[in-house]
Amino acid sequence: MVSAIIPARNEEASIRRAVESVAGQADVGEVIVVNDQSSDRTADILAELAERVPKLRVLAASDPPAGWVGKNHAAALGAAGAGGDWLLFTDADTCHAPDSARRALADASDQHAALVSYSPEQEMESFWERALIPFVYCRLAKRFSFAAVNDPKQAQAAANGQFLLIRRDAYDAAGGHRAVAGEILEDVALARRVKERGYGIYFAAPGALVRTRMYRSLTAMWQGWTKNLYLLSGGTPKSLALEMAGLFPWPDIALTALLWTYLSGRAGISEGLLPLLLLVPVAGGHLRYGVALHRNRYSIWCIRYWLLGASLYGGVLVASYWKHARGRVMWKGRACPTRAS
Repeated sequence: MVSAIIPARNEEASIRRAVESVAGQADVGEVIVVNDQSSDRTADILAELAERVPKLRVLAASDPPAGWVGKNHAAALGAAGAGGDWLLFTDADTCHAPDSARRALADASDQHAALVSYSPEQEMESFWERALIPFVYCRLAKRFSFAAVNDPKQAQAAANGQFLLIRRDAYDAAGGHRAVAGEILEDVALARRVKERGYGIYFAAPGALVRTRMYRSLTAMWQGWTKNLYLLSGGTPKSLALEMAGLFPWPDIALTALLWTYLSGRAGISEGLLPLLLLVPVAGGHLRYGVALHRNRYSIWCIRYWLLGASLYGGVLVASYWKHARGRVMWKGRACPTRAS
């Protein structure tokens, strides 16, 4: 049996869809929602759902103990109350296709994996979402290779907490969420502990099997990414510098400089050529972004947001570093201590 566990804090806009999408699956035997002191209508919606969804149980979380991130505490409470052989940790902003759990169980069998995680398809309804989110995931794809994560011979480990299915014995052997109590990137930390103990991991992006709309406003998106982007990019000043440098199309800038050096010394070449040459790095940056979008299965039309996406990404990354360097980040009204380098 699969036990689905959903930590929820102020999720009135999406909790109904999340619960119904997992509860309707035959392979999911129970759905445990841990209401983490929500102050909106989340509790009322869960009460209404509990009357007509037999699989649903709602638990109430207290203040997280010292050293715990709130989401990790809620996930641990859910796991403690679950009876399944497999635990499916998923977020309240995530919607599952009718066969997502069955597909994940099949992947676990086929890939000899004790942990299966999917990176969801992103639902983007606003201008800001389309500008930043594909850019973020295209950059992260350079750092977290599915092939490396899935290779038991390589140390790299990763997972996405929006869909993380783990066998109960592997979860317990890795120490569960108690072992990653203070980790902001608890999904990556848990996957690392699972792999270190010799269990197989399968990480993939299966398209529309799982969908999510992570943020519904620019403010929420800024706060969400500043919470974890510095850690995702490496979590050190060196990784920050390398990531910032990687935002610029250096090959095209170098080519432009060489062309200008060559042409500027030739008779009859107007200095008005420089603005045209500056189009080389702009075109090159768009081209490379277009290739990344296609490789990561985003609409090619997002290419028009390249300059804005790069600018937003750089701003969020620097802000994320600054918050981690100060020792805490805010998320949904709670301060989370950090351990940044």
